[in-house]
Amino acid sequence: MNLNKIVVILTILSLTLTLVLAGPVLAQGKPQTKCPVLGGDIDKTNYVDYKGQRVYFCCKGCDEEFKKNPEKYLEKMKTEGVTPEKTPAGAGKTGK
Repeated sequence: MNLNKIVVILTILSLTLTLVLAGPVLAQGKPQTKCPVLGGDIDKTNYVDYKGQRVYFCCKGCDEEFKKNPEKYLEKMKTEGVTPEKTPAGAGKTGK
């Protein structure tokens, strides 16, 4: 086997390994920094826990709007590559 074939095989193996190891990290998405309702910066004291996910909002009122159609806003976040935090064990249902 010549040197070029070895280099190609090693390159393919290293790229495959990189994708396998990075896959779970890439699948997580980026952390939430913006309100899914109005798009403002989130206030971590204002949130709703929904189906094991904690969604933050910029202000009171956005949480109530979210509750009217949570799947709509979760889909919007997913489309934007944002993954909500998991609800902490023993957490309540809403923030302030």
